[in-house]
Formats: sequence, C-alpha cells, structure tokens
Amino acid sequence: MTCLYNRPHFYLLEISLFLCLTTTVYAQEQQRIYNPIPLEYHSEMYDRLSDQDIPTGEGGFAKDYWVKLEKGDQVAVDLMSDEFDSVVLLLGADGTTIAENDDGPDGSTNSLLFSRITESGRYIIRVHAFGETGSGNFRLKVTRLRPIGH
Repeated sequence: MTCLYNRPHFYLLEISLFLCLTTTVYAQEQQRIYNPIPLEYHSEMYDRLSDQDIPTGEGGFAKDYWVKLEKGDQVAVDLMSDEFDSVVLLLGADGTTIAENDDGPDGSTNSLLFSRITESGRYIIRVHAFGETGSGNFRLKVTRLRPIGH
C-alpha cells in the first residue's frame, strides 16, 4: 500500500488549502472586529454598552459610530446614561482625537461635546464608560448647530 501523503504535491495541496482556509477565517474575523455603526445628523440612538463591544485596552469597552461631517459644521454630541459615567470622543478619519468630554456642564456624569469641523469627511464618535468598568443603556444624540435665522 502506498501512502499518498508522502508525495510532495500532496503536501503542497494540503498547505495551500490550509493557507486559503486560514486567510478566509482571518478576513471574516477582521470584518467582525471593527465595524462602526452609521449615525445621521439630528438623530438619536438608543443603545447598550457591554463587554461584547470594543476593548479599550484600559479595562473597559467602547462603541463606535461614524458620521459624515462637512467643513464649517458646528456639532453637539450629547451622551446620556443613568447606568454608567459616560465619556464621548470625536475622532478624525486618521484616529486622532478632535474633541473629548467626560462630564457635562450640568454637573452630571453625562457627556456633552461641542466641536467645529475644519475638514469634510467621515468622523468617529466613540462612547465609553469612565474608568475600568461600566456598561448599560445610553442615549446618543448628534446635532448640527446653526445660527438663529439660517
């Protein structure tokens, strides 16, 4: 009886098949790892922050949303939760922090961020809890501010 696996071309086929399957699984895993949720102007999003979201590397988790903003826009990002101390960040397309807010001006642990946009493009709004722990329901609202009479 001859073992077919001892022939070089079978090893090559086996390695090629393994690499193909591994690459496919890796590509599928990458797609699940990071996929920000689209968010529109003047919209309210009710969602939940949990340990199934993006690990922050600081012990907590974050949830990302993307929004298209235009140069000259002035935006307010309002993040409210009765279940955790919220933090909101506005990130540029390259990942740099444009603006961040922990506690709102009303003295609560909710977050309120204002920013003027200097470049048109896609921006990320990141929601996370202050500190290492925190999860729960929240409300996120993005509003484009305009001068009165326009």
